[in-house]
Amino acid sequence: MRYCARCILPDTRPNLSLDAAGVCNACAAHGEKPWIDWDARAGAFAEVVAHAKAKGRGYDCLVPVSGGKDSTWQVVKCLEYRMNPLALTWKSPGRTELGARNLANLVDLGVDHVDYQVNPKVERRFMQLALERCGSTAIPMHMALFNIPLTIATRLRIPLVVWGENSAFEYGGPEEERRGFRMDAQWLRRYGVTQGTTAADWIGAELSARDLTPYFGPDEEELAEAGVLAVFLGYYFRWDPEISLEVALAHGFSVRAEGPKTGYYNYADIDDDFISIHHWLKWYKFGFTRLFDNLSLEIRNGRMGRNQAIEILRARGDETPWEDIDKLGAFLGMSRQEFLALIERFRNPQVWRREAGKWVIPGFLVSDWAWG
Repeated sequence: MRYCARCILPDTRPNLSLDAAGVCNACAAHGEKPWIDWDARAGAFAEVVAHAKAKGRGYDCLVPVSGGKDSTWQVVKCLEYRMNPLALTWKSPGRTELGARNLANLVDLGVDHVDYQVNPKVERRFMQLALERCGSTAIPMHMALFNIPLTIATRLRIPLVVWGENSAFEYGGPEEERRGFRMDAQWLRRYGVTQGTTAADWIGAELSARDLTPYFGPDEEELAEAGVLAVFLGYYFRWDPEISLEVALAHGFSVRAEGPKTGYYNYADIDDDFISIHHWLKWYKFGFTRLFDNLSLEIRNGRMGRNQAIEILRARGDETPWEDIDKLGAFLGMSRQEFLALIERFRNPQVWRREAGKWVIPGFLVSDWAWG
């Protein structure tokens, strides 16, 4: 493994690459932000809004929301532009109490809202299959997150879908893709966190096409025929977790009093008990965790240095989310031991090595890491 010379992300992170100087493409993309004409971008968003208002038959935009600080920021921004949004949520089977309160607060800002819940029997089986086949708990989640809003927008002829950040820009992606403002089929295939699969790939003896209805989305032709444009708000306005947090807090959003649920922030990934497991499984597959992502954002935004970030990694140590693993096990009907045995199959042998009876990562960023 090689690590970025500026942040702490390894080259094993999907879609991340290092240049000749050892700098990752996510840091390179961030370096472009000071040169972006944000006033011009805001003007471009105003044109998008005007077009949507002219085409809208009632709702002029759809905003996918969880109730988190980013989706609160998205709704606030749309309301500032005097739009009439429909907020839509895929209801996680692991929704937290804090997540429910923040979602209620978001709706109280003044929007219509759909809380879309997938049949729990289908969701449970799909998650089980995804875990067994791909070592991922999040394929059903991301498939629902991205496809349900597009389907609803198409059916209701809502001309604009407003997403938040573009992960290709913030966490690494080819230059031609990270510069874009649209969320299309190409983006979904590469960054939709579905391991290149679509709902059709999961049809079989245990799940039928009818079972998987929520996970199918409209194709490009259907979106074009319905006149639906899906954009990233982070293309038009500078995205920074601290900026969106400030806006969200000013509009009633609450953070975790207990500290971070996963990663570095006490305000991120707080609405879903199962998301921490998705982030933790990166440790087995790629040798990094959510904390690496968050600290790298802090480095890029000038709020800490690289050595400070490494010291935070060392101090945190092992971050196995035992409590959430047990909650997932209760949902799936799986013991902790069965879960650990299953995910062990996905430990990446190109990252990990067995030494003195312990799994270690050779050349790990923290030289004196306490391997368990």
